[in-house]
Amino acid sequence: MDETAGGRLLRKPMMQRIQGLAVAHGVAQGRAVLMPGGGDVARYHIEPEQAPLELARMGSARDAAVRELDGLRAAMPADAPAELAALIDVHLQVLQDEMLHGAVARWITEHHYNAEWALTAQMEVFGRQFDAMEDAYLRERKADLEQVVERVLHHLRGAVRPEPASEGGEPRILVARDLSPADLLQYRDGAFAGFVTEAGAATSHTAIVARSMGIPAVMAARGVRQLVRPDDWLILDGDAGAVIVDPPPGVRAEYQARQREMARRDAELDGLRTVPACTRDGHAVQLLANIERPADVAAALRAGAVGIGLFRSEFLFIGRGADLPGEEEQYQAYRAVVDGMQGRPVTIRTIDIGADKPLDGTHAGQVANPALGLRAIRWSLADPPMFRTQLRALLRAAAHGPVGVMFPMLAHMSEIRQALEQVALARDELAARGAASGAVRLGAMIEVPAAALMAEAFLRHFDFLSIGTNDLVQYTLAIDRTDETVAHLYDPLHPAVLRLLEDVIAVGERCGKEVSICGEIAGDAALTRLLLGLGLRSFSMQPTHIPRVKQQILQAEVGALQAWARQVAHADEPRAVLDQATR
Repeated sequence: MDETAGGRLLRKPMMQRIQGLAVAHGVAQGRAVLMPGGGDVARYHIEPEQAPLELARMGSARDAAVRELDGLRAAMPADAPAELAALIDVHLQVLQDEMLHGAVARWITEHHYNAEWALTAQMEVFGRQFDAMEDAYLRERKADLEQVVERVLHHLRGAVRPEPASEGGEPRILVARDLSPADLLQYRDGAFAGFVTEAGAATSHTAIVARSMGIPAVMAARGVRQLVRPDDWLILDGDAGAVIVDPPPGVRAEYQARQREMARRDAELDGLRTVPACTRDGHAVQLLANIERPADVAAALRAGAVGIGLFRSEFLFIGRGADLPGEEEQYQAYRAVVDGMQGRPVTIRTIDIGADKPLDGTHAGQVANPALGLRAIRWSLADPPMFRTQLRALLRAAAHGPVGVMFPMLAHMSEIRQALEQVALARDELAARGAASGAVRLGAMIEVPAAALMAEAFLRHFDFLSIGTNDLVQYTLAIDRTDETVAHLYDPLHPAVLRLLEDVIAVGERCGKEVSICGEIAGDAALTRLLLGLGLRSFSMQPTHIPRVKQQILQAEVGALQAWARQVAHADEPRAVLDQATR
């Protein structure tokens, strides 16, 4: 029961566990610091003559947010993650976007909304557009817009941001509705031991930056700000995605022991960075990095990647509207990655976009089933001039180092022929103007069952294959992993998926050509031994996953894994066989 002191009701500590998403490795303990904001937004109508005052309030708040971000950008330390500068620039561009500013102004002048209401009303309009996107990563870019809106609302409210504990005080954990990458920069240098948010996703920019900074984090912990009070003692389990409130001494001691053990293991993993990835029985394995922008090269090298297995080129295009990057801009970006990797191989995927996410309005409109519509290679082939612009930039970048070009979502031999024809035409166009180009390895992504079943035919035309397991699982099982009603059925260990993987890897071995996996399962250390046993020798993943996957490889013996891996792949319930082996 609760007790009273001086007539005041005191809450007796009672441990609670809040489940969220595990987005950044590690465990942290400390006192809760609640970040203001994210509450109800004041919504009221104004008189028409008050519109200029509301417009001025809106402009002042926007200017204050710009100054805040400019200050953070200028004060950025030399060792800050490279992603932060780019993300702050993105937020500045959103703040200064005249389309957003004009839309908010219309809510004020035409509908007579107060500034806060006008801003959130327009956010809801944009939010619905993001929610309709099929691509999970693009849909989660909604978080960047929400973070910008929250920053402006913060200035409209006149709220004060929380300060961390003074040096030598108890560790602190920041609890917020959401956090932007710029917020993390503001709270750098160990100011907070970790953070937990009610919003967010594992692929958000904030999560990516948190992982690069080594900050334990849990996101999408629904209701955490209602359950946690200032100064509550929290344990943040970034591996399990859990927040423990008011733990008893025994639980705190248990997690302290875990923290010491994790620190020891992390130091051990860091020592593996320069160790070649090779199994105990002599099988060499390629560990490559997935990246989204040139600035990510630094993280790939720090993690010990021997190359780039997937550069998602569409992130040069997203958010540009009709102002698509031209050949020179693309060339400079691709060359920056090639130069940065210092002779290591770089594989660049041609633009994987379309259907529900048109870039210039050409293919806009309602699409009944965007996952099956005009996207990826289909989108590129529907606009040959745009496609050849990208191919010319890629061929020029290849003059500076080893480059592989791979095409997403191929399913038909006619698509292969058309893609190869466009490569040849792009090369002819460069030669006609005397521009230097280099040889490229050409590859295909295996993302649909049709491509997996035709892998041998594909390899008559391509130098390598890369299996995109995220889409392959989705299309094989007819599961939209972003639909909460069926997401539980999304299973990369489904027998059909494993047998497709096994078959594609075997085809590559027979043909003497490389097959890699660049989907999420490549970075899951719990599946590394299974993939090795199935014959995989090239893994591509987020850089932060490389050390743990390498550790599994160094401890594995392929000869002892092959029969077991085949048993798992051909079991009716592969997960049960896999779980039994790990007990």
